[in-house]
Amino acid sequence: MCYRNLTAMIFSFCLLCAAPAIAQQAELVIPLGNKSRIVYDLDRGQYNITWNGKIMIKEAYAAYQAARPGDSRKAGKAAYKVSDVHTSLGKARLYTISFEGDTSLQQLFYILRGNNSFITQLRLQHTAAAASMTPLATDSLLWNRPGDNRALYVPFDNDMWARYNAMPFAGATFKGSEVGAVYNVKDNAGLVMGSLEQDSWKTGFLLKGNETGRTAGVALLAGFTDSTITHDVVAHGKVLPVDGWISSPKMMIGFFADWREGMEIFAKENRQLHPRSIADWKGSTPMGWNSWGVLREKIRFDQAMKVVDFFADSLKGFRTADHTLFIDLDAFWDNMTPGGIDGDVSKLSEFVAHCKQKGLKPGIYWTPFADWGKSDRKVEGAAGYSYKETWTTQNGRMLDIDGGRAMDPTHPATQQRIVHTINRMRSLGFEMIKIDFLGHGAQESDRFSDPAVTTGMQAFKKGMHFLDSVLGNKMLVYAAISPNLATARYVHVRRIACDAFSSLDNTEYTMNSTGYGWWQSYLYDYVDADHIVFASESDGVNRARLAAAVVTGSIITGDDFSTPGKWTWTARKLLQNRDLLALAAKGKSFRPLLANTGNRGVEQLYRQDGGRLYIALFNYSTTEQSMTIPAKLLGNGKNIRWKIKELFSGDTRLLNGQKQLSVPPADACIFEISREK
Repeated sequence: MCYRNLTAMIFSFCLLCAAPAIAQQAELVIPLGNKSRIVYDLDRGQYNITWNGKIMIKEAYAAYQAARPGDSRKAGKAAYKVSDVHTSLGKARLYTISFEGDTSLQQLFYILRGNNSFITQLRLQHTAAAASMTPLATDSLLWNRPGDNRALYVPFDNDMWARYNAMPFAGATFKGSEVGAVYNVKDNAGLVMGSLEQDSWKTGFLLKGNETGRTAGVALLAGFTDSTITHDVVAHGKVLPVDGWISSPKMMIGFFADWREGMEIFAKENRQLHPRSIADWKGSTPMGWNSWGVLREKIRFDQAMKVVDFFADSLKGFRTADHTLFIDLDAFWDNMTPGGIDGDVSKLSEFVAHCKQKGLKPGIYWTPFADWGKSDRKVEGAAGYSYKETWTTQNGRMLDIDGGRAMDPTHPATQQRIVHTINRMRSLGFEMIKIDFLGHGAQESDRFSDPAVTTGMQAFKKGMHFLDSVLGNKMLVYAAISPNLATARYVHVRRIACDAFSSLDNTEYTMNSTGYGWWQSYLYDYVDADHIVFASESDGVNRARLAAAVVTGSIITGDDFSTPGKWTWTARKLLQNRDLLALAAKGKSFRPLLANTGNRGVEQLYRQDGGRLYIALFNYSTTEQSMTIPAKLLGNGKNIRWKIKELFSGDTRLLNGQKQLSVPPADACIFEISREK
C-alpha cells in the first residue's frame, strides 16, 4: 500500500489526521543543549525540534485512538507546567502539556541532560481503554545532509531469519519495531527514536520518505501490530487505565553527533527503566557447545557423551575465564528419555554427572510458551487441564508460528507446566537452560486467561516474570528466538539472530544482525551469534564463522565433535587461540565502522578497549577487499608508532603510513592496533 504522506499512514492505524492551520500566538521553549531545543506552539498543539541551530523536525503532533480519536492539533489551547522530578534515569526537568479542548490528554517531556535527547510520553485520564497512542508524528523530518544518508529498519524479533535494513534515506518507507535511526554514513551524525518501555505496548517506528532524500514523515506508534513483523493477524489489544491513567511508553528522541552512541544510550536507558526480573550474571562470559548445530533432531546419548569427552580431553584450551564450558542439549534431547521429562530420565542424569565430572556445566532446552504436539491432550504437571485450553487465539483461530502453537502465558495450566518442567530439570542438575520461541508468548489474543491482561506484551511480561521466579536464579538463562528488546530483563544471554550454521552466507546473515543490532549488548548481559559450525568449510570461511562470534560477544560452537573430521582439527586450532579467547571474554559487541550495507551483513566493525583498537573485516565476496583506518580512530598525536597484530595468524607489523588493511576473499580478519612501546 502506498501513502502520500505520514499522516495517511497513521490514519491506516485508526488515528485522526488533518487539522486546520491556526496562526501562531504563543510558544513554550524547552532547552535541550547547545543550540538545540523544542519549541511547542501552545495554540496549534504542535512542536518543532531544533538541533545545532537547525530545525530537524517540524510541526510534530500527538495523537491517540480510544473510544474516539484524539489529536493535539484539535485539542484546543495548551497550557503547561514545569517541575523537577526524580526518575530511574536520574534527575529530570518535566514539562507537562495539557489542553483546554481535550482535558483527558497530557503530553510529557522529560529533559535529563544536555545531550540533545529527550523523553516524551502521552497520558490519558477519564478514558476506559486506548487502542493506540502516538507521542510524535510529523510529515516533516528534515534531513538534508550531503552524501550517503540511511534509515535503519529494526525487526521485532530474530525469528524467520529477519534482517535489519539500513536503506537509502531517499524514498525509504517502512514500518519498523520499537526503534529506528536516520544517519549520515560519512560523519555518523544521526537521529535515534524509539520506545524505552515494552510492558504493555508494541511500538512501531513508521517512516515515509520521498525521492528527494531531504524530508520524510515519521511517527512513533504505540499499538502497532503487523502480520509479518510482529506475527499478529489482529489489532493490538486495548490498554486499560492504571490508577486512573493510560500511559504510552516513554519514547526517546535524540540527535547525536554519532548515531551509534545514540543507539547505545537508547539501550542503556531502556535497561535502566526496566527492573531486572533475573539476577545479573556474575560468572565470566559464557562459552560452550549446543547440539542444534549439526546433531539436531537425531541426537543420541552416546554422541552427547562423546562430545563432552572431546571438550574435556582434546580441547582443554577452550574455556571461559571460570575454567569451564556449557554443554547444552537442544531440542530432541527427549530422544534419550522414553516417556519425556516424566519418563525414564536416567540417561539425562548420566549426561549431567559426566559433564560435572569433567569440569563442564550441563545445559538443556525448552519452549515455555509453544506447544509442538498441537493435539488436545493433558498438560504435563497441570491436572485437569488440556492443551486446547491454553492455546492463544486470534479471530477465533489457533495461532501457529514456526510449527508451534502459541500458548497463553497467563493460563494456570501454562504456569503449572512451567513449574513442573523447570523443577524437574533443576532437580536433574542442569545449570543452563536455552529457552526458545518466546515470541509465542507475546502475541495478541482474542482474550487472555487473566482478565487484567489485555495485550500481548502484558502477557509476555507476566509469563516471563513467572518463569524467572521458578528458575530462581539457579541457571544460566539463554534466549533464542524472542523479541529483541522486551526479553532483556528476563535472561542473561540472547542470540542476536536466527539459526546459523557453517556457510559464509550464514556468517553474512549473522553479521547483518550483529552489525546493526550491536547496541543490544547494552541491553543484555551478553549477546551471542548462535552456534558456529565449522564442518568441512574452507579455512577462510571457518575464520569468518568464529570472527562472527567474537565480535558479537560470546562463543557457542555446534559441530558433531563425537566423530572426527576437519571440524575437530579446525576447533583445535581456532578455539584455543588465546588472543581470540581473550577478546571474546570481554563479552561486548563491536560497533559498525561502515554502516552502509542495506539488508546485507556489515563488513567493517571496530571496538576500542583499554587503549587498544580492534578492527574486524569480513569479506563475503570472491575478491580481496581493503579499507583505510579512519584517522579519528587513531587520534591526532604526532610521532606515534602503531603496532598491528592480526589475531588469527598472529602476524605483527608496524602500521604503514597509508594505514591500509585488507582481507582475502571469503574470509575474515581481526586486527589489534596499539601504540608501540
